[in-house]
Amino acid sequence: MKKYLIYCCTALLIAGAFLPGCTKLDSKVYNQVTPKNFFQTPAQVNAALAPAYSPMTALPCGNLFQCNEVTADELIIPTRGNDWYDGGQHQQLWLHTFTYTNPNVNGAWSEISRGVAQCNFVLNILNTLPAASKPANFLQIAAEIKVMRAYYYLKFMDLFGSVPLVTDFNTDPNKTVQSTRAQVYAFLESELKTNVPLLQLNTAAEYGHMTKYGGYMVLAHLYLNAQVYTGTAQWANAAAVADTVIKSGHYSLQPNFLDNFIVQNEGSVENIFVVPFNYLYIGGMEMIVNSLNYNNIATYNLTGQPYNGWCSPTPFFRSFTSDDARAKMWAIGQQYSASGEPLTDKATGLKVSFSPYVLQLSNPADSFKFAGARSIKYAPQPNTYTDASNSGVIYRLGDAYLIGAEANLRLGNAPAALTLVNALRTRAGVAPWTLSDLTLPNLLAERGRELAWEGFRREDLIRFEVADGIPYFTGARLPDKPQDPDKHTFILPIPQAQLNTNPKLIQNPGY
Repeated sequence: MKKYLIYCCTALLIAGAFLPGCTKLDSKVYNQVTPKNFFQTPAQVNAALAPAYSPMTALPCGNLFQCNEVTADELIIPTRGNDWYDGGQHQQLWLHTFTYTNPNVNGAWSEISRGVAQCNFVLNILNTLPAASKPANFLQIAAEIKVMRAYYYLKFMDLFGSVPLVTDFNTDPNKTVQSTRAQVYAFLESELKTNVPLLQLNTAAEYGHMTKYGGYMVLAHLYLNAQVYTGTAQWANAAAVADTVIKSGHYSLQPNFLDNFIVQNEGSVENIFVVPFNYLYIGGMEMIVNSLNYNNIATYNLTGQPYNGWCSPTPFFRSFTSDDARAKMWAIGQQYSASGEPLTDKATGLKVSFSPYVLQLSNPADSFKFAGARSIKYAPQPNTYTDASNSGVIYRLGDAYLIGAEANLRLGNAPAALTLVNALRTRAGVAPWTLSDLTLPNLLAERGRELAWEGFRREDLIRFEVADGIPYFTGARLPDKPQDPDKHTFILPIPQAQLNTNPKLIQNPGY
């Protein structure tokens, strides 16, 4: 299938086609495949772009995801006996005591910076093509990779603040000083405004590619958080770009919310930019095994035991009402085998029944193994394990609706905001709001319900705190989560491993 090309060909491409075993492309022979004779067919172009996309397989469930979710209020990784302690790294994310030695933090830096480097690698190949060998859609291809690089840099700058801004493959990032957030913001705004209009539209053949409206979603998020990045809000620009996506005619709200996340969800009319995971060809969709209990191996006939880790904090779970279709993302109560038999944990003799109550960050009790609502937002795929065939959703139309709603509300256009929010609430089967319901705290809660575990929560809490002065991110709002001493945790520390590699890096304040 076409959608597998941009990810599956990566290893073969890097090993045999373009990389001669050094950091610069000086050799004239690339294992019998040269740039000038490679860009001849759509399949070859897809394969050539593969390195820019391969780092995406780590983002929907990896270290970046954990840094954006466990530091917030909608995902917690409790220590159950000795399980999931891992040197305290997960507890540090929850408690905001993370340091520059935290493996999750270094993993997030590595995931994102690898994406930047791979984009620069592909652009270097494109830029060295002889004029006669350039494909007819050269500008579109180059624009696609530049917008992908902008996506990685947006995540990089959002998480770490001042980061090295490297746009040339031949520049050593380990000898590069950091650019400020404002400088990175200005670069991203210029890159996106220049290149997004050049991108292709969404079609089945481009599934998994960064297309025009995926690019507009990157720009919308840049504007949405502009006050955090530069000190100056850009609500009007955020509203305008979100409106461009909403009125494009290329997407509509999926009638059944959870159909956006089913196995083989490429039929979704709502998803804009995805990572096309596949259990045979493209691994990395591990959301379910990270959350479900060991005994759920029998629920879905999985080929390995789930890890019994990620769950919802009690207050966040309680923000969903029972009539909300989105609440079906949570597995709660007695669990059953695939044949319908109630599950009992053989080690303890206890019923495998998930309680929504996670009132402690750690507990050695046997019953604590079943604490916390577990996510089945991405539908479990029977007869798989750590790799499933649900495409990882990066951007979808529901997010565009909420960006438009928030920006319009902050601009004083409450009726427009209300229309957008109520479209989502109606789809979810809950009562529409009136204007009196449309407050900023309520909107933040609605964004949580709509986008739970999609990787935006830390960004959202910080944005609302900066804009409104309410301590959403740093406040002591949850069990075991103390008040932060200040706001330095809005930005994560530069990892020690990166400081060792690049002596020009300067640690973020507070670390």
